[in-house]
Amino acid sequence: MAGAQPGTHALKLKPPTVPDTLQNGSRFMKWDDDLSTVTPITLTVDPHGYFLHWTDQNKEAKLRELLDVGNLVGRIENRLLTIVTGPDMVNITYLNFMALQEEEATEWAEELFSLASNLLSHNMNRETSLEKAYVRLTLQPNSEGRIPVKNIVRMFSADKKRVETALEHCNLPFGRSDSIPLEDFTPDLYRSFLSHLCPRPEGAKGAYLSVDQMTEFINERQRDPRLNEILYPPLRPSQTQTLMEKYELNHSLLKQGVCECGLSKYLVSDENGVIPPEKLDQSEDMTFPLSHYFINSSHNTYLTAGQLAGSSSVEMYRQVMLAGCRCVELDCWKGRTTEEEPVITHGFTMTSEICFKEVIEAIAECAFKTSPFPVILSFENHVDSPKQQAKMAEYCRSIFGDALLIDPLDKYPLESGVPLPSPHELIGKILIKNKKSHKPSAAHGIKRMAEQPTNQSVAAEQATDEPSSPSNITGGEAVCKCALMYKNYDNREIEAEDDEDDDDDDDDDCKKTSDEGTAEEREAVATEEMSTLVNYVQPTKFNSFEASKKVNRSYQMSSFVETKALEHLTKSPVEFVEYNKQQLSRIYPKGTRVDSSNYMPQLFWNAGCQLVALNFQTIDLSMQLNLGMYEYNGKSGYRLKPEFMRRPDKHFDPFAESTVDGIVANTVKVKIISGQFLSDKKVGVYVELDMFGLPVDTRRKALKTKTSQSNAINPVWDEDPIIFKKVVLPTLASLRIAAFEEGGKFIGHRIIPVPAIRPGYRYIGLRNEKNQSLILPAVFVYIEVKDYVPDTFADVIEALSNPIRYVNLLEQRSQQLAALTLEEGEEETSKEVCGQTRVLWSKGGYGQ
Repeated sequence: MAGAQPGTHALKLKPPTVPDTLQNGSRFMKWDDDLSTVTPITLTVDPHGYFLHWTDQNKEAKLRELLDVGNLVGRIENRLLTIVTGPDMVNITYLNFMALQEEEATEWAEELFSLASNLLSHNMNRETSLEKAYVRLTLQPNSEGRIPVKNIVRMFSADKKRVETALEHCNLPFGRSDSIPLEDFTPDLYRSFLSHLCPRPEGAKGAYLSVDQMTEFINERQRDPRLNEILYPPLRPSQTQTLMEKYELNHSLLKQGVCECGLSKYLVSDENGVIPPEKLDQSEDMTFPLSHYFINSSHNTYLTAGQLAGSSSVEMYRQVMLAGCRCVELDCWKGRTTEEEPVITHGFTMTSEICFKEVIEAIAECAFKTSPFPVILSFENHVDSPKQQAKMAEYCRSIFGDALLIDPLDKYPLESGVPLPSPHELIGKILIKNKKSHKPSAAHGIKRMAEQPTNQSVAAEQATDEPSSPSNITGGEAVCKCALMYKNYDNREIEAEDDEDDDDDDDDDCKKTSDEGTAEEREAVATEEMSTLVNYVQPTKFNSFEASKKVNRSYQMSSFVETKALEHLTKSPVEFVEYNKQQLSRIYPKGTRVDSSNYMPQLFWNAGCQLVALNFQTIDLSMQLNLGMYEYNGKSGYRLKPEFMRRPDKHFDPFAESTVDGIVANTVKVKIISGQFLSDKKVGVYVELDMFGLPVDTRRKALKTKTSQSNAINPVWDEDPIIFKKVVLPTLASLRIAAFEEGGKFIGHRIIPVPAIRPGYRYIGLRNEKNQSLILPAVFVYIEVKDYVPDTFADVIEALSNPIRYVNLLEQRSQQLAALTLEEGEEETSKEVCGQTRVLWSKGGYGQ
């Protein structure tokens, strides 16, 4: 995004440090899953902070990767430490440990969470990833304290013979039933084993680079040409010498330069991560109005599966908030038990109910563990009981306490023309989005409440979030163009959404069939207790962009089903962007997505929509893009929109095909060189490249390499690079690199915003669907990113950037034309003139 402040950024991120208490270990009682069996164990964390491990009574080592914990939760209740891990947000495992003392459980919970949520750990370099694999092997010895060869085979490859041969080359035991003494499997021997297991045929052999060559390599190949040379000056030879001394292990070679091994060590180091650390850090300006940010948002947060059946879960609120979500949804209904406790469920479906109070407690527990910036609770309130609405309001007040924003800030009254406060000014605050009754009398409110039907109806979205009486329109040419740029986007008939209901339009309580695909009923009238909790996020009926601009109330927002939002985007793209400069808009999935699939969020980020709500329980490509988007800016859940999407004097058309005013387009070139440990199976693999952004910038499957021949350990692709000649809006564009097995099975991927890409030769560690780092799989690439230059100006730019080479090129062209243009007797004269030109240029005659 274009939100980072100019100038250098003082990095706040720190590498993980493991306290002595965790390294030395503490005694715990481990409860089995059914809580029926208790086992005394010693819980320990390795010195690097990679793994939580313990040994049970059978002396069998157990491991849990700490980065799996970081995206989830560790919580304590007195002496109980419960850690939640899993491959996604639904299929989770609970690990229950009981400490001997409450203080001990508290320390472990805090330190584990700090280690698990460390952003630098989630973006470790290639060398650290390989070290992590080594640590894993050493933490799982057999009862004799030796590393079983079968563990090594299981970790690295199903090609048993290949692993055994590499071990044999290192003079290590290599039989399937053999084992290796821990003291023999040293880090140096491990690296030697890797070099035999995964040789690099694409590397030059026996070559070395001098100091000057290394300096040129770093400045010309590895440095980002988009950087300001004053703030980020090119490397000097003296600095290169220091680098070479750091990475060249053979100091006798330093006089000659750095050898292939030293260069390899440099390329896998922290110096060469594909993402600069300042992009991971919270580096964007957080002092603009709330409407100037993209906000990580969830739809029907409580659901763990489809929209019509399955379990609702309180735990989902913890999961999504710890994953960085800042806007969650609560579908509230009247409880039917004798306790009269309000519940959360998907009305008139077969989904289960969960307790409203427990959800509020879960939100309070996790709201600010990963981000200090404000949380928005999107209520869909169908509780037609004044008593239970009063309970809801009281739970919010008592459980959230001072974190609940009840009164608007003095500086930002709820008046026309006043912008929303900034995320910085709302740090640590929880905002309620709920229908708001504008000072009705108590008797009137109760009367209107009583007039509503008492039966629950399906409300997949609140009245402000839901069409009242949908009509159908057929998508035109613009709709097709926008939808077709995403091949998995459902380009069926666009279902329009009628105006949303406001507080003065609640008389029609008839059920209707909505875009959610289910029967729908208006929300309950908000009682005074609930209304007083609503301030800066007031849902209102959307009439038109013109009407919203005229009223100019930034605290009013509207929600749009994806189909209606797409209609607005295609019919009024510029107006949609303008609307989103002042007010919040929330986009949610259409009801026919009963399988909880997701629309492509990029569609609506392009229009500046802030609350693009997705089904977090489904980690499809859309959700993967969302996770990739919000990985940056400290994983705060907020991303500052590009400047032209915020400034009132700028107008932006998301369908623009020419360069955007004030934005320098980029040219991106990517060459897939090789892969390392892409699969532990003996299969062929291939890599695909996608670019996501504006419609003009989006290219699905822009590149697909050939499939390797039954080699997933070290495949090499000697193919032409893919060139994205003109990325019109790089600040909204992301590159996706994904690896697959030959049958199409997903291995891993990485999503990188174009402004964050470091050009050069880079190892890109892959992630799973949930954006968790995979230990071994990586792709080695060469990337060029530079400012776009139209072909008509290419020669001018070349002459300015490399005048000597340009003059030589002109001379070469002249000589090539000489045979056709020279008259008889002119040859010697021509040579003399050319010679004078060369001498004059070498003496600096031009431009002096």
